[in-house]
Amino acid sequence: MPKELIHSCPELIEYIGQVGMLPLLSMGITGWSAEEVTDEECQYTRLPDGGWEWPLWEWKGAILQESGCAYGKFFRGKAAFISREWWPDFCNYRRSLFPYPEEGSIEETILDVLKIEGHQITRKLRASCGFTGPKMRSRFDAYITRLQMAGYIVTEDFVYPRDSHGREYGWGWSLLTTPETLFGREACHPERTPQESRERLLGQLRKILPHESEKTLEALLK
Repeated sequence: MPKELIHSCPELIEYIGQVGMLPLLSMGITGWSAEEVTDEECQYTRLPDGGWEWPLWEWKGAILQESGCAYGKFFRGKAAFISREWWPDFCNYRRSLFPYPEEGSIEETILDVLKIEGHQITRKLRASCGFTGPKMRSRFDAYITRLQMAGYIVTEDFVYPRDSHGREYGWGWSLLTTPETLFGREACHPERTPQESRERLLGQLRKILPHESEKTLEALLK
């Protein structure tokens, strides 16, 4: 954890650059999340009128735009930031565990749509892939999570609906794309073997999570 709690988006961007990999919300590893390293004033707060404030949640888009880091469900199916410095190794190793989707699979269809369109918000991508029936949302989200865990999809930004006064509201929609589209092909194919990337990632995790067991650190990369 940082020496002092974080109070602003620029401070959090700097911290992500320092640690390289940081989940958005707590996932059971003490101190390893943006939620835990930010001050109480940045946390979710219910308002008297029934609304809410959550500065940390609202920073997500700015973090992506200003830092150029990757964001997606990367660790245990939970959302996290990965800096541009560490993305090539993460992508390289994870893709070695999850080869490119088979021809004709739903995962391939999803990636094909993103390659053609460049990017799409989640609900539009779901419709583009034919997941329009009842109970299709959770099924589709499972495919997206697997593709993010495998390093084939990242979140480019967040899109919010606007009310009649032009003000943004709600939780926002993820604007999904491929890392090749967002970062370029070279950022996804470092000149290292997947095993070399794994060792580099483990070394960084050991550095930022010195009190965690080797078993825990290795599990994070699976």
